[in-house]
Amino acid sequence: MSETVTPPAKSDRTNLSIDPQRLWDSLMDTARFGGTAKGGICRLTLSDDDRRVRDWFKRACEAIGCTVTVDDCGNMFARRPGKRADLPPICMGSHLDTQPTGGKFDGVLGVLGALEVMRTLHATGYETNAPLEIINWTNEEGSRFAPAMLASGVFAGAFTREFAYSRRDRDGKEFQSELARIGYRGSEPVGQRKIGAMFELHIEQGPILEAEGKMIGVVTGVQGMRWYEVTVQGQAAHTGATPMHLRKNALLGAARMVEQIDPIAMKHAPDAVGTVGLMEVRPNSRNVVPGEVFFCVDFRHPDEAVLETMEQEFRAALKATIEPLGLSYDEKRIW
Repeated sequence: MSETVTPPAKSDRTNLSIDPQRLWDSLMDTARFGGTAKGGICRLTLSDDDRRVRDWFKRACEAIGCTVTVDDCGNMFARRPGKRADLPPICMGSHLDTQPTGGKFDGVLGVLGALEVMRTLHATGYETNAPLEIINWTNEEGSRFAPAMLASGVFAGAFTREFAYSRRDRDGKEFQSELARIGYRGSEPVGQRKIGAMFELHIEQGPILEAEGKMIGVVTGVQGMRWYEVTVQGQAAHTGATPMHLRKNALLGAARMVEQIDPIAMKHAPDAVGTVGLMEVRPNSRNVVPGEVFFCVDFRHPDEAVLETMEQEFRAALKATIEPLGLSYDEKRIW
């Protein structure tokens, strides 16, 4: 007795593909907001350029039928309905703010890549089971308002909303007032929205993939980060009238301390990194011995225990470096 086997019917469903040219055009279009002479972007959080790119993003999402809502920390959510409204949304996104010398793709690729996914689904009429959302987090970089990941941190419960609202930039402008000024302090309480999953497309900010000849990588861990602010106090004095042995040069102490950061990080390499990226010298005059110096330290490592050790070494180095010069200092971990 023979048996007839009917082969399975061929599926007429193929994987959807985005329009890469449309994505590229969106990246180049939004790069106008805060574009720099060298081809990068300076789009600091809650600046006028941040407002402009947010307006652009909102219009683009609404044009394909998404509903855009904003919470009271300025986080933006663009929702495309699914078949089942009872399911929490599958989310994609990143951030639209940049560093002062940011590139065209850092953060914004995650937002506009998600937008391109939505545009493709809209154009094909494809309906997902769960709703989809694009998220633009506020102040992910932390370059204007420290710490970084501020509004997403409030969303996740790592910070309070009051803490975020009280953050000030180097000019003394408050996060809360600037959020209201650009019109993106929403009415939805931050953190009440449920998320089913979150995906973030991002460029690699380092040289590892290129060095290994790889095009794409999947993140398996994250660098734990600790930020510190240090103020070294000495005594301002005239450079021509103050002998070397009578000086209390705050910059000398800060410079010697900066030199300690590399050895601390190198000791815990290859995963550890340490950086001083911001320094302010006061009074910052060419013929005045600096009386005060403010600088920031950034330590990172994927192991919390190693970060703790690096912090202890840093604080021991501060004491051993600054005090013998007759200087004093204030130090605090801000993140």
